[in-house]
Amino acid sequence: MSLTIAALLAQDGITNGAIYALLALALVMVFAVTRVIWVPAGEFVSYGTLTLAALQLGKDPGTVQLLVGMALVAGVMEAWSCLAQGHVRHLPRRLILWTAVPLAIAALVRWLAPLQPPFVVQIALTLAAVTALGPLLYRIVYQPLVEASVLVLLIVSVAVHFALTGLGLWFFGAEGSRTPPFSGESLLTSVLLILGLYLFFERTLYGKALRATAVNRVGARLVGISPSLAGSLTFTLATLLCAFSGILIGPITTIYYDSGFLVSLKGFVGAIIGGLSSYPLAAAGSLLVGLLESFSSFWASAFKEVIVFTLIIPVLLWRSLAAHHHEDEDE
Repeated sequence: MSLTIAALLAQDGITNGAIYALLALALVMVFAVTRVIWVPAGEFVSYGTLTLAALQLGKDPGTVQLLVGMALVAGVMEAWSCLAQGHVRHLPRRLILWTAVPLAIAALVRWLAPLQPPFVVQIALTLAAVTALGPLLYRIVYQPLVEASVLVLLIVSVAVHFALTGLGLWFFGAEGSRTPPFSGESLLTSVLLILGLYLFFERTLYGKALRATAVNRVGARLVGISPSLAGSLTFTLATLLCAFSGILIGPITTIYYDSGFLVSLKGFVGAIIGGLSSYPLAAAGSLLVGLLESFSSFWASAFKEVIVFTLIIPVLLWRSLAAHHHEDEDE
């Protein structure tokens, strides 16, 4: 291997690793705040790519239909919750938040899609439509199970993964899609987004509330931080990262309705290296995954996936031996 080839492989690995880093940060964020191992993260990566590809063709993306359906379900659940708890005065505000806003986003996307707006507008529409699915998913699926164990939440996440994969096949079809490059510097774009998240967590009240919830859920609740608000905001940010990852990875490879799972697994390896708790270690681990994948594709392309996922074995073994085991905290 010459130095030129090594440099090209390293560049490709760092570029892919930056995308995996976004996914790893999303996974770490969701687990730290809500204890959910977010298996369906990859579906939102696929939805991001396929939604943008549909807008490129002037078609109404299937994401709109899913958004409408989930908004209506969330509205019914909120109405029932308000009536059951006697909080009828809160119902209009909740219906605006959970139903009217997602329906407005869906209507905007459906109206602009045939007009084929500029590429930047298509990206904004894609991010808005896919990101809106995150808090709706939390409200419908995870919020009613907020007191459940990690194992139950994992089983539910696996079920959601299969459901979203099937819906992806229904809405987008079995054909793969690629999108135009979002930016010539995926690494720079990822770094800027990570920096934005850092400023959000360090300088904003909502960011500090999420950090407090991640450190101690019971303590955060005692000082008035709403668990449902923290969960909804976390899923919003995580879905935004996944959708953005889909936009970044779309020009690199052809994405199918079920391609996101494999991509998210590589982000999961990075998150495991970070112990599902450390953002810097998760990002560094994702860069390592990208480099390992890139050089493996040169030396043994048929086994590159096996080599990448084998990395998780020594990491899990080391953490299992080094960690102090304890039961889930009682809330």
